[in-house]
Amino acid sequence: MFDLIKQEGRARRGCLHTVHGDIQTPVFMNVGTCAAIKGGVSTMDLIDLNCQVELSNTYHLHLRPGDKLIHDMGGLRKFFNWEGPVLTDSGGFQVFSLSQLRKITEEGVRFASHIDGKRIFMGPEESMQIQSNLASTIAMAFDECIENPAPYNYVKNSCDRTARWLVRCKVEMDRLNQLPETINKDQMLFGIGQGGTYEDLRIEHMERIAELDLNGYAIGGLAVGEATEDMYRIIDVVEPHMPKHKPRYLMGVGTPCNILEAVHMGVDFFDCVMPSRNARHGNLFTWHGKMNLCNEKYAKDARPFDENCGCPACRNYSRSYVRHLIKAKESLGMRLAVMHNLYFYNELMQKIRDALDGGYFESFYQKYRQILGERSQD
Repeated sequence: MFDLIKQEGRARRGCLHTVHGDIQTPVFMNVGTCAAIKGGVSTMDLIDLNCQVELSNTYHLHLRPGDKLIHDMGGLRKFFNWEGPVLTDSGGFQVFSLSQLRKITEEGVRFASHIDGKRIFMGPEESMQIQSNLASTIAMAFDECIENPAPYNYVKNSCDRTARWLVRCKVEMDRLNQLPETINKDQMLFGIGQGGTYEDLRIEHMERIAELDLNGYAIGGLAVGEATEDMYRIIDVVEPHMPKHKPRYLMGVGTPCNILEAVHMGVDFFDCVMPSRNARHGNLFTWHGKMNLCNEKYAKDARPFDENCGCPACRNYSRSYVRHLIKAKESLGMRLAVMHNLYFYNELMQKIRDALDGGYFESFYQKYRQILGERSQD
């Protein structure tokens, strides 16, 4: 289902064929945790922003409005009117972030809802059942996401349990995809490699889960407290042990520079809340670097955020106007800023794919790896 079209160094150009359409890679998935992009951006907007894949969260949708309700409404894609592919995170990261509210056993995790304190149990089977009800294109396996750093023995035991859980996820998904009431009987399963910042555990765990021949493989448990250099070190170490002809997903990462570096090391899929979260506070990404729109120097600036950008905000509004909206806490300001950042991320991925298609990715990477991380002087 995954065509590896070409490589330049370790960077990969591919296409994942799914029941809901092809995904051109490398790709950034736009994060709509509760079936909506924060900042008032709709699925119709996502079309104009060149989004390929929408990502939503199993944990949050299970709590509200409920995965069974979404199933009865025809699945998540019909629920929020989106024709393209959808990836659902398993809920593992959210569950394990509730460190004071959960208890882990071999069966799964008992935890308290962050909304009303209701006691809930989620294990591999329950996560797969929820994601089947959501009818996403790609379901993520239920795993334990640990904080970094963590003691070696704890991480090793956690990896072993996550590997056992993955087997249960696969068995349950195979069962669910055969049921007559299942909406998407072609739902894919991606496994998640863990191992903290320990190179030997990362390699061992990835090699172990690769034996299950899943639809794709993710690197999980990064960007959760470790230094950026450690993140890059782990990606560099684990990448050679990931199946070559399966898509590779770096979960929850990151900045434009993070994405460029990870593509350079052989990663295909990305997601992060950063573009929308930063935008809501006036922090924008542009082709000339990062911009804090709230700075006084933009108060009378009639130019768009980026004169080389074709997003709805840059086509129609000035820095001065959107700055005013954000300072006045008008929701339109957040919406325009979020639309710009998402457009920028999707355009970044398109330019990366173009560079790989044209055989000039290395020069593109060398040019923008510094520019995109610096503060704009424009």
